[in-house]
Amino acid sequence: MQEKVELLKELQGIDQDLHRIAGSRKALEKERAELGAEMDKVQEMVDSLTAEVENLQSERKELAAALSQEEDNVAKAEGRLSAIKTQKEYVAVLKEIDTAKKLNKDLQDRISAKNGEIEGLSRDREEKEGELAALTEKVSGRLAEIGSVLAGYDEESAGKIGYRDGLFEQLPLPLRKRYQLLFERRGGMAMVEARNGNCSGCNMQLPPQLFNSLYTIQEIQSCPHCNRLLFVLPAV
Repeated sequence: MQEKVELLKELQGIDQDLHRIAGSRKALEKERAELGAEMDKVQEMVDSLTAEVENLQSERKELAAALSQEEDNVAKAEGRLSAIKTQKEYVAVLKEIDTAKKLNKDLQDRISAKNGEIEGLSRDREEKEGELAALTEKVSGRLAEIGSVLAGYDEESAGKIGYRDGLFEQLPLPLRKRYQLLFERRGGMAMVEARNGNCSGCNMQLPPQLFNSLYTIQEIQSCPHCNRLLFVLPAV
């Protein structure tokens, strides 16, 4: 029975290490996800600004093509003036030219407005690109560090899990189930020392007969208050 007690104590130590590693891994994975999300957020801003600039540039190109066409129309209309024979036709062409020039002015104003929007958004994009570059430089080092630590956790866990499973298989099935359930429900403390007549897990006093029986180690005893498995250190 003493062998099972020692086995349980060793098993619990390994499980506590694995539990600690799992908690540390979870925290690092959360940090890595948050850093990635922060970078993604800034990248999305850059991409959005780029799309807006490209859309405005496309609209400006269309306006410039329309302006070029209208300027060509004005030039052609002005070229026809010298060949006009009647006053009525002359007035009609002048009106056409005036209308086209007003349209040209409107197109020029719209192009100027697009230029202003493009310049403003381009400045915003450059600012965000600088922010992204600085963030990437800052975060990349931390991400590399996290990756290295996680790889170390993988290696450490792999070395412990196989040995842990071997220990676990040496326990009788009922004892395995008791231990596993208590480990999960009692925060990783399935087996605790009984000291000075008390359970060190819940600090409650044990019945004297139960406490004394722990020294004989005829069977694995449980605390009647918290159900943790008990052991005692040999008397010095």
